[in-house]
Amino acid sequence: GMQSHLQALLSLYKLFCPEQVTITLPGKMKTYFKNSEGPWKAAITAVRQRNQGTSPLSQAVFLGTSQPQSRKRKWNAQLVIPASSTNTNNLEEDREKNHIYLYSTNKSFPVEQLQTFPQLLQNIHCLEFPSRMGSVLTNPLLLHYMNCVKDESIYLRLYYWMGQMLQEGCTWCVVDNPYEEEFKSFLETVYKAECFLQEGFSACEEFLYKTLPLWDGFCCRSEILRLMSWIPLSSFSDLKPYLYDPLAQLFFTSSIYFKCSVLESLKELLQNWLNCNVIQADSEYPS
Repeated sequence: GMQSHLQALLSLYKLFCPEQVTITLPGKMKTYFKNSEGPWKAAITAVRQRNQGTSPLSQAVFLGTSQPQSRKRKWNAQLVIPASSTNTNNLEEDREKNHIYLYSTNKSFPVEQLQTFPQLLQNIHCLEFPSRMGSVLTNPLLLHYMNCVKDESIYLRLYYWMGQMLQEGCTWCVVDNPYEEEFKSFLETVYKAECFLQEGFSACEEFLYKTLPLWDGFCCRSEILRLMSWIPLSSFSDLKPYLYDPLAQLFFTSSIYFKCSVLESLKELLQNWLNCNVIQADSEYPS
């Protein structure tokens, strides 16, 4: 039946694709979706505030959300491996007392004690990722392990955590953001991890696609252009609306230095794609 939330969804479809919805919808109904023009209006207001030098904007630009809550913890607090990732010792004691064998006899090696590559090789069968997935980004040994394991749940945990961190810290989404340097450092850490793994993170790719239309080409310029070089390369029709169109608007109105920086980033994007696919291409076409 015509339930209220279904009517709201159909009205949204009719707003963008009226030819697809042929039924008559009521004129007045409860609003279930935010105005899609919210981010653009907030972005225009932010630019005006920045150029006029008046009071800072109190509302976030990022996808029409409210202003991020102030951080009481340090920005890099989640990039350090916690003191104990699991309560393995407590589980072992409880198991011996109650004689309940809920877990296998193999003891997991605490990742906070992982210091050398030989340790990684000796304990690779009994390692467990830390509870804070962000700490993986700054640990080369765990990045090696991440490359070997290829566990989808690991990438999924990192995807949700990284997406939230990128959204909360985006410096061009809130005027006079006090955490600009911390956000730059975080982007640099993400880029170094991508270079180590020789592949980009999906959360970072989505972040770039969402925020490039709002980007002024100035905030975190070098970090953003470096992250662009690890976007998975696809067809031109797929990349054009998300990558090339936003860059073109900045490209034709910016300085020669910015133009050269964009071209350098796109060249590195092509080089990364070629390096990642050259082995596969050789195997498919041995001649």
